[in-house]
Amino acid sequence: MSKPTEVGALKVGSYVIIENEPCRIVDLAKSKPGKHGSAKARVVAVGVFDGVKRSFVKPVDAQAEVPMIEKRTGQVIALLPSAVQVMDMETYEVFEAPMPEEELMSKLGSGVEVEYWRILGRIKIQRTKG
Repeated sequence: MSKPTEVGALKVGSYVIIENEPCRIVDLAKSKPGKHGSAKARVVAVGVFDGVKRSFVKPVDAQAEVPMIEKRTGQVIALLPSAVQVMDMETYEVFEAPMPEEELMSKLGSGVEVEYWRILGRIKIQRTKG
C-alpha cells in the first residue's frame, strides 16, 4: 500500500517509491522556479531491500508515491539456511523473512525479539529488541 504525496513535501530521511521499489531519501535538492517553468526537485534515494541508489527529477507540485510502512514486533523461531522464521507477537502468525545484513545476523537466535517492517507485501528485519 502507498499514498500519493506532493514531491515538494518530501524530506531527507523519509521514504518514497522509485521504480516499484521502496527507497529511503538520502538527498533532496529543490530549484527555484525559472523564467520558463516551475520549480523542480531532484530526489536521490537508496532502496530499502536492495541498497541500490535511485533518483528522479520532477516538478515540486507533481505526485510521488510514499509507501505505508507497517512496523511490527516478532520473535525468531528458527534460523533456516536461506531465511529466518519469525512469529508475530500480536497475531502469532509464523512466516519466513529474508536473511538480514551480516551485523544483525550475528545477534539473531531462537527466542530473540526483532522489529520487522512490512512494506508493499515484503518483509525486512530491521533490528533486535532488548
